[in-house]
Amino acid sequence: MNAKSDVRLPAVSVIMPVLNEERHLRGAVQAILAQEYPGEMEVVIAVGPSADRTEEIAAELVREDPRVHVVPNPTGRTPAALNAAIKASRHPVVVRVDGHGMLSPGYIATAVRLLEETGAQNVGGIMHAEGENDWEHAVAAAMTSKIGVGNAAFHTGGEAAPAETVYLGVFRREALERQGGYNEEFIRAQDWELNFRIREAGGLIWFSPELKVSYRPRPSVKALAKQYKDYGRWRHVVARYHSGSINLRYLAPPTAVCAIAAGIVVGAVLTPWGFVIPGGYLAAIVAGSLPAGKGLPLKARLQIPVALATMHMSWGWGFLTSPKSLARKVIASRRAAVLPDADADTAGAH
Repeated sequence: MNAKSDVRLPAVSVIMPVLNEERHLRGAVQAILAQEYPGEMEVVIAVGPSADRTEEIAAELVREDPRVHVVPNPTGRTPAALNAAIKASRHPVVVRVDGHGMLSPGYIATAVRLLEETGAQNVGGIMHAEGENDWEHAVAAAMTSKIGVGNAAFHTGGEAAPAETVYLGVFRREALERQGGYNEEFIRAQDWELNFRIREAGGLIWFSPELKVSYRPRPSVKALAKQYKDYGRWRHVVARYHSGSINLRYLAPPTAVCAIAAGIVVGAVLTPWGFVIPGGYLAAIVAGSLPAGKGLPLKARLQIPVALATMHMSWGWGFLTSPKSLARKVIASRRAAVLPDADADTAGAH
């Protein structure tokens, strides 16, 4: 790239919400700083009240490189961290990276090119799950298989195309500002909800397999179950808040939970034939784990059905038990956020 073309490249702000990321934060930031992007770049880390050395590591990174900045996130919540980092950043392209995500080489340059080529408001790619031990390898295999996550391109890959949502995302700042940033009431599913609003406003969300971010899975069954329960819980809030945003793929896990529970009850009380449903589900995830685990060590392959069942059942249970009060809280919060602006516009008209 020559000097003349370098001048045209937009400056980039990388925003990172982090909480208890001692294990991966330094590596994630180093992967950002190592990007071969000729344009100006800054990294803004929004640090929540962590119980490990995250804040200390963030401070070290600031001392080591003038491009790195830190802002506090007292709530510890992801959407609040993202909004704080957006507010503290200053460049026209905003790249979201999580504290346990590792950008592939050329990620930022490719994303900026795709924004220009497609006219999209947000571009993103593949959430490339990679483990560091047998359990994490099993979870990574489950998270990148269709039996684990359906046909979501940002998990399983696919051709470049418009999408409902993408992993993390590289945004035009104007799109974020037009939407008022992330809705801070969405503890989870804030990406999906924001991308839904961008699409509703006529903006394009673009998926490309050229973009890849390595992701470290949760380190235990308990942590994975909590993660997916929260996913299901908050995806139901999105469905209530934005009518028409649900599809059959999202209804599969709660349907499976209901069917398996009904089968167990029928099998225990009425007839052993009821156990056909949970038995069939078990057989399906065992069979599905075979191609998903190809090339992995035996201990990892044996744990893939556990990871699949944990993801499905936790997501489905979270969706089914998501209280309606969460949606009401979100709606009330959004109204409170937009009413002052409406009042200001009215005042300015007189």
